[in-house]
Amino acid sequence: MTRSHAITLNALGLYGVALVLAAAFAAQLILNELPCPLCLLQRIQFAVLAIGPMLNVRFGPRPSHYAMSLLAAAAGAAFAMRQILLHIMPGDPGYGSALLGYHYYTWAFIGFAVAIVAIAAMLLFDRQFEGDGEAPPVEAGAFARTAVWLVIALTALNVLATLLECGFAACPDNPVEYELLKRGR
Repeated sequence: MTRSHAITLNALGLYGVALVLAAAFAAQLILNELPCPLCLLQRIQFAVLAIGPMLNVRFGPRPSHYAMSLLAAAAGAAFAMRQILLHIMPGDPGYGSALLGYHYYTWAFIGFAVAIVAIAAMLLFDRQFEGDGEAPPVEAGAFARTAVWLVIALTALNVLATLLECGFAACPDNPVEYELLKRGR
């Protein structure tokens, strides 16, 4: 796999992260389902997961960029598994609505697991690292640059929504309203 192919695959990964962040944000706005603290941690980890592909798009593929994403995916999977285990008892309705029979935190765990496997597979292709440091990075096209800016924009929107939800204090365990908007009344 060449460097340009690796950049395209990293851009596709960024579009995947953007889809996850957009779906979570849409559920928050359209279904009025405020994320709990564990949900927010999972969103953060999806945003952190995107840092590796962003660096690969900007500076060219490097094993250290992939390693950053692997660590983020492992942490995100741990947060999602924690939430799954909190709601594993029979009769527990879970937190939030379900999508295709699974709650968002279960989908997050699946997403992080897929990311771990995909990143590990990408690391198998050594050719993308040839000329590392010697050759100038491959110029990212509009497809990859759009993916980067889309993830940045969705992350910023999620940060703003979290600020509105939690204010400058710890987020409530079971949020029902936006703290900053409540104080303005």
